[in-house]
Amino acid sequence: MDKVVLAYSGGLDTSYCVKYLINELKLEVHSVLVNTGGFTKEELAVVEKKAYEMGVTSHENKDILEHYYEKAIKYMVYGNVLKNNTYPLSVSAERVFQSIEVVKYAKSIGAKYIAHGSTGAGNDQVRFDMIFQTIAPEIEIITPIRDLKLSRQTEIDYLKSHGVDMNWEKSKYSVNKGIWGTSVGGVETLKSQKALPSEAYPSQLKREDEEQVTLTFDKGQFVAFNGVQDSPVNNILKLEEVASAFAIGRDIHVGDTIVGIKGRVGFEAAAATVTIKAHHLLEKHTLSKAQQITKEGLATTYGTFFHDGQYLEPLMRNIEKFLEDSQKTVSGDVYVTLRPYHFIVTGIDSKYDLMASGFADYGEENNAWSSQDAKGFIKIYGMQNKIFYHVNKDLLDA
Repeated sequence: MDKVVLAYSGGLDTSYCVKYLINELKLEVHSVLVNTGGFTKEELAVVEKKAYEMGVTSHENKDILEHYYEKAIKYMVYGNVLKNNTYPLSVSAERVFQSIEVVKYAKSIGAKYIAHGSTGAGNDQVRFDMIFQTIAPEIEIITPIRDLKLSRQTEIDYLKSHGVDMNWEKSKYSVNKGIWGTSVGGVETLKSQKALPSEAYPSQLKREDEEQVTLTFDKGQFVAFNGVQDSPVNNILKLEEVASAFAIGRDIHVGDTIVGIKGRVGFEAAAATVTIKAHHLLEKHTLSKAQQITKEGLATTYGTFFHDGQYLEPLMRNIEKFLEDSQKTVSGDVYVTLRPYHFIVTGIDSKYDLMASGFADYGEENNAWSSQDAKGFIKIYGMQNKIFYHVNKDLLDA
């Protein structure tokens, strides 16, 4: 019997896939769940139990959290990556690495097929298929939900006919959780007018006071939280626990999907949002003007390609080298005040702080140039405009 590896989540779609692959295609199903921070140990145990109850031959829970940080989150922090200046790629980046792990597993057991439960209307189908086709073109992809254009009710009826008894009530909101944030979709996000209600977000407001926290960075990496050194992954998790109690990091992302339509999704990403903003402020103090301008353009490209499933594009490795090199002086403490629903990045302390040069205090006094120097600089700095409008007087709107 031929083997198929199913990218498994435990939801309705993957449950349908298990039964369909076994009963209709007569395949030996091996399911794999790739955890990027969205499942507890208890939840993973429940998923595994359910997979075997569905009839899989084997099930694997693969934890790639540290690997995901080293290969993805680290660079998204270096680049202050926010898609459309809003979304920290909470779920989109995860899908790429989940796809890579699914392919690795499929190759390790000699599977002839890979299956996933994506529909034909979203971004994830593109991310999954592109990675599968690039890394393992010899393995055929099976997507029952997409290929058969199945409705939810059709899936439910099929599962019932094969003796499956589960909670058929559709959750009002679709939630996908990971270490870098949680996406939230619902009826409100299908149109352009409405916001998600507060209760749609998994993290509810628990604190109405305020707290100042300190994020310590070393060459761009989040190495300590409130003075306690730990791995960046653990620091992110600690920050998430504290900041989510203030219901920080909620927003709605509107953007262009890979399939060409506009998409709208809610998300909460307390740790990701605070980390990126804190890191960005530290860069403002420690990087040159040219570094910041160049970084911004490259980071936008990096985030766009990542979102669109193009992680394996060779340009991405080129940009990563630039981003890493740019972090040589991005070290120091960043102070953040957490308050209900928002936060303020209040300041930094760094030996690389370019404001502490002693040359001048902006708008106050300087020790580096004279008044004649200033006048000469301004005259030369404005010369190009002066020449242009001297020649094109008719274009000067006085």
